[in-house]
Amino acid sequence: MPRSQRITDQTPAELGYRFPAEWEKQSGTWFSWPRAEGISFPDFYDRIPAQFAAIFKAITPRQTVHLNVLDEPHEHEVRAVLQAEGVDLGRMEFHHIPTNESWCRDHGPAFVVRTREGARGGDWGGDGGGRELAVVNWGYNAWGGKYPPFDDDDAVPARIAEKLGLPLFEPGIVMEGGAIDVNGKGCLLTTESCLLNPNRNPGLGREDIERYLRDYYAQTHILWLGEGIEGDDTDGHVDDLARFLNPTTIAVAEEPDPTDPNHAILHETIRRCEALRDQDGNPFDLCVLPMPKRIEREGTRLPATYLNFLFVNGALLVPTFRDEENDAKALALLGEALPDREVIGIDCTELIWGLGAIHCASQQVPRV
Repeated sequence: MPRSQRITDQTPAELGYRFPAEWEKQSGTWFSWPRAEGISFPDFYDRIPAQFAAIFKAITPRQTVHLNVLDEPHEHEVRAVLQAEGVDLGRMEFHHIPTNESWCRDHGPAFVVRTREGARGGDWGGDGGGRELAVVNWGYNAWGGKYPPFDDDDAVPARIAEKLGLPLFEPGIVMEGGAIDVNGKGCLLTTESCLLNPNRNPGLGREDIERYLRDYYAQTHILWLGEGIEGDDTDGHVDDLARFLNPTTIAVAEEPDPTDPNHAILHETIRRCEALRDQDGNPFDLCVLPMPKRIEREGTRLPATYLNFLFVNGALLVPTFRDEENDAKALALLGEALPDREVIGIDCTELIWGLGAIHCASQQVPRV
């Protein structure tokens, strides 16, 4: 059985690790299978497995899907469901790691990578050959303690590091993967409404949080946006608001309806993105996407957005919401911005009922 090494006296940055941009080469994508008894999908869990299967079918031709399940009986049950949906089980690896919910972006491991001493490759590139992985085990408290219990979710990164025999860094503070995005050149994008919220790390200010981001994600420039979109129960994750498409381009959204609460939020986001500068002092290009039509559940706005996309090898998986006009426009704009990738729309109309989409459910594994 592999054993992980807990590193407590040095940070990833000090040891030459970094958190790669999501468009860099990957060996796989990690997920946690949703649970019928969980709180994410009350009364409509039966609609969700097909949504996960559709995501897996888009990924398995390109890389391995890693899936957390409770135990062996649960694995057999999930295998039967996925086989019936036509998923290539030969490109999947099942891991007996229990979780409370399915949002692996936030409770899963942050994989950092470095080039081994003497190996070829640069600090900000490379696609395998002489690289090695480690895991950052950020604390997890279900978005500020909103949805207990979360003890199994909080233990996921350490259990994965133990299973894979990877070094484990433990910053000792709460941080969710959906709260940050990086451009692969040293810039990290996040929001004040989430990372400065006292329901995560009371007593830590902006400078404290920036130090952790620099030390454990190994980024040099921290770029702040403000408030998240309406309906986002994470207090404003950036993966619903603004995302890097490449080192020089940020994808954002706009809402033309002045009566929609997202109109002012997204106008301010665009304004702040226009004022941002990259690691070399240059402004970013912006790719402005539409927002899908408003989706509600029992009178509550759901955080539907095309920005919750996922990079995999050779493709971009984009959530769609049965909004023919805006779905097509968003896919076309992303295709123009990423001509070297296949842009694939995946219907997430049911998945968004759990207040998340493709990016929220996944965590990339860099190729080594």
